[in-house]
Amino acid sequence: MRVVRRLAALVGVAVMVVAVPGHARAASPKFSRTTAIGTHNAYDKAKYTYFAQALDSGASLLELDVYVDSLTHRWRVSHSNPLGNDNNCEAAKTPGDLYSKSRNQDLGGCLDNIAAWNQLHPDHPPIVFKVEMKVGFNNNAGLGPAEFDTLVSQKLGDSVFKPADLLGGTYSSLDAAARADAWPARDSLRGKFLFELIPGTVEQSNPFDHYWTDKEYGEHLRDLYAAGNIGRAQAFPAVLGAANGDPRTSRYDASIRPWFVFFDGDAAAYVNNGYDTSFYSANHYILIATGADGVSPAISATNPTDAEVAARLALLAGDHASLITSDWSAKPASVLGAVTDRG
Repeated sequence: MRVVRRLAALVGVAVMVVAVPGHARAASPKFSRTTAIGTHNAYDKAKYTYFAQALDSGASLLELDVYVDSLTHRWRVSHSNPLGNDNNCEAAKTPGDLYSKSRNQDLGGCLDNIAAWNQLHPDHPPIVFKVEMKVGFNNNAGLGPAEFDTLVSQKLGDSVFKPADLLGGTYSSLDAAARADAWPARDSLRGKFLFELIPGTVEQSNPFDHYWTDKEYGEHLRDLYAAGNIGRAQAFPAVLGAANGDPRTSRYDASIRPWFVFFDGDAAAYVNNGYDTSFYSANHYILIATGADGVSPAISATNPTDAEVAARLALLAGDHASLITSDWSAKPASVLGAVTDRG
């Protein structure tokens, strides 16, 4: 069956619901039962002049790289500069300021842009912000999970779909809620943002750091729930790295495993290795498949044809991905805004 499905996807035989703002839409499936497209490193000025244009792109996931600057107590947004900002977020706090102000802002500035854009597009489809904490958190410098939550909450308020929203006052863990498919319909998430946190490349290569973002935020969720304060949490930590089976079992102790329902790994590793990814959709977990262009047969990482993107979306939907990502920022909203049924 996998061979037949792959062949169908490769020739572009796919039925998709295109979720583009302003277009008529059919009855909405649950968020957990769809597959959509995201843009890698959307804060990069080479991809979009302004971050608001990344939000305009139609993409369902946008990535931000964040450094905690312990010297100045700032959240820096940059690919490789831990002490400065290098990004397309602008000094814009109102809709009228967008697309015109100075760039290279910190994370708070990026969130200001998101809030201002949200005022212009209150009915937008749900957007996931994938936040790579490049060097991790630093509680000692006042740049820990609690401070991250406070910043996001202050800037975006009730436009964030939070862990507590998935729990709904009914479930005792995110795992229990996901297994019950407590995710809302996509239409119910219009105007909403979700935050996914992953460990950063610098953090992972630090031989003295074995307490990464995923574990730290997982413990943060566990402790907030135990204290009756889960409503403060703004983000979902992700299990990083493609694996066959449930990677939580070998990576985390039993107390935090139930707080992971986002999984994030290389698309080619999942598909080309033949991993059984049905585990993720069967339990209604959110699976983010990165580097979608690299799945065999590879397509352009920057500007494939529209048909190639549609075929790749169909292929990875069949492999149970919730979101696929690449550097396809050159594609129009009619392409990046595509949403299809998850396999």
